[in-house]
Amino acid sequence: MPQGPNPDVQVDRPIMLMHWDNLTFLHWRYDPAVIQATLPPGLHVQTYDGAAWVSLVPFVMRITVPGLPILPWIGRFCETNVRTYVTADDGTEGIWFYSLDAARLAAVTAARVSFGLPYIWSSMSATVGPGQVDYRCRRYLGGASSLVSVRVGAPFAPRELTGLDHFLSARWRLYARHFGATRYALAHHETWPLKRAALLELDDQLIVADGLPAPQGAPIVHYADSVAVRVSRPRRLDRLALLPNSAPTLGLVPATDIANPR
Repeated sequence: MPQGPNPDVQVDRPIMLMHWDNLTFLHWRYDPAVIQATLPPGLHVQTYDGAAWVSLVPFVMRITVPGLPILPWIGRFCETNVRTYVTADDGTEGIWFYSLDAARLAAVTAARVSFGLPYIWSSMSATVGPGQVDYRCRRYLGGASSLVSVRVGAPFAPRELTGLDHFLSARWRLYARHFGATRYALAHHETWPLKRAALLELDDQLIVADGLPAPQGAPIVHYADSVAVRVSRPRRLDRLALLPNSAPTLGLVPATDIANPR
């Protein structure tokens, strides 16, 4: 199914409301076989232009629970995730997280217990200045760190965005392993207000610490000021037959069946 910029899910009864602020995407090409070997049962690596993709995504999280008062300190913190892009046995598409570093131990504990997301408690900061954002992260356990600095540019016009841009950003489902089962949740938000960005500095250890090869070459860089997100209750993934267009040996979903690059 072609990847477009608009959400294909609706979340009428969210269990969590979020804002993802000052968000940077860094994306690299990877060997699909390498990525497939890291995925759990029921998930298959999604490729674009013959490659799997891994992204490093630092941002600032604001979070509330419907019906509860806002707690400013607990509800606002920095986060960085390492992720790839997958298709599930039921034909849905979304994100598989290798790690999610967060600066609030309460958020880390809640996400790991309730959904099995691989959150890691880290010391983190995001410094937002005129036209520039700097992110720092260091894990309390193991010490892996990440430094990302970007210069933020002008917004993309919708017609300037390619199929690859949408493939790497327009994702509305996330998957996790919890008590031996693959589960998913929906995340609904408006179309990404993507901006151009230039990478000024990068010194990242998180991707390798998560068991992946070090990324090669310069990443594709995107930036977004903010989106408001509605997150659904996690559900168990139904195990169905592989998609007809998947490759049985690796579980690959070809790029030509996902998006049409311009």
